[in-house]
Amino acid sequence: MKIAFATQDLKRVDAHFGWAKNIAIYEIGPQGHKFLEAVQFDGDLKEDGNEDKLAPKIEAIKDCAILYVAAIGGSGAARVVANNIHPMKVNQPEAITDLLVKLEDVLKGTPPPWLRKALAKDQERVLDFED
Repeated sequence: MKIAFATQDLKRVDAHFGWAKNIAIYEIGPQGHKFLEAVQFDGDLKEDGNEDKLAPKIEAIKDCAILYVAAIGGSGAARVVANNIHPMKVNQPEAITDLLVKLEDVLKGTPPPWLRKALAKDQERVLDFED
């Protein structure tokens, strides 16, 4: 499962989704995680009402199941959810590695329903009507 993190420094979740200079993307599972890529964004990212800045960010995270942010606006959250990505807000800047370790621990046990749904995002849905 792929996870995205809105970050200014590539070390912590410390950015508003629309204002983030970087999106760090990791692959994660119960056995561990690995860094995949960091997508950088330029321009006037703090310009409120500029919905054009969200399109490249949504495109960058479209394969992710979860997005960690420090904050996210209403339209950004709506667009993230519309792409079947679960937004997660952190209350204060938190290290990406700490969040990954916590999520791995949850994946080793019995994940909550919303996380099981996120895990199924990259799996093909099979409907067997004979069962």
